[in-house]
Amino acid sequence: MTPALTGCAWHTRTVLKTRLPDVVLNSTLDQLLKQVDARNASIQSMTLTVQMMISTGGSVQGVVKEYTTLNGWIIVGKPQDIRVILKVPLMGSDGLDMVSDGKTFKMKITFPTKNCAIIGSDVVTNSTQKGLYSLRPAVILDPLLIQGMQPDQVVSMTQDSRPPYPDPNNRKELIEDPDYDIAFLSEPHGQVARSLRVVHISRDNLLPWRQDIYNADGKIETQATYDNYQKFGEINFPTKIVIQRPLDELSLTITVTKATFNQPLPDNQFNLDIPEGISVTNMDDPISAAIAPCAAHGPQSRH
Repeated sequence: MTPALTGCAWHTRTVLKTRLPDVVLNSTLDQLLKQVDARNASIQSMTLTVQMMISTGGSVQGVVKEYTTLNGWIIVGKPQDIRVILKVPLMGSDGLDMVSDGKTFKMKITFPTKNCAIIGSDVVTNSTQKGLYSLRPAVILDPLLIQGMQPDQVVSMTQDSRPPYPDPNNRKELIEDPDYDIAFLSEPHGQVARSLRVVHISRDNLLPWRQDIYNADGKIETQATYDNYQKFGEINFPTKIVIQRPLDELSLTITVTKATFNQPLPDNQFNLDIPEGISVTNMDDPISAAIAPCAAHGPQSRH
């Protein structure tokens, strides 16, 4: 029997139209690599006045904790010196003080009723460390200073687009911003190369809008997004940086309110003394880390 063909075989529905932004810039891979190198080389030191919001948890823990926004400073001196000082709201005392030379770090957490400190190597050695327990200086430093191609790396470039966003001048349209995606790969062993990082560059302004950093297993270890670029002297720098660590269930939202670049830093800028009487957790020692979860003494949740 022949089926009846009296009804419609499809239906239509309206969706928001997408369009390109008013300005779409073109570039070659070589030009983009030179721009990444130039931006990195233009910064030898920085002092950022920031507001930082920290959240921990996720689907694994089944709960997300958002901590009180802390005001403070992020101070960077190349090649790998960094200090992060965050103040407790209203009280003005140091809530968190972290310092690193790129190899080892110290982090002092001081609150009205709890004092503790964390020490160890810059690399997380215990995969069970989650949330604030997994915080390391490189979690902040790597997104702040986007590295260019290293001698033992190869690169490739593809083209994609950012997620569409509403057109401010037309409610019925979305703007789809195309981008360039530069993948930094390890030097191939045979026919295999490992993904290290992908830097996503907007074709609206040829500035990075996202960076994905992968671990040795090919999983995204850090995903950083960049927004609200502003000029500080000759340096164009994002004033909103969101750092997500999905494997560690840790998220940092950094809002830059003031920035100075390439100014001399005091010799003792990256010295942190831990006073006597403060409990110290060695993050490289699984036993010490298990019995003294110092990071749990973080700022009190708003919820």
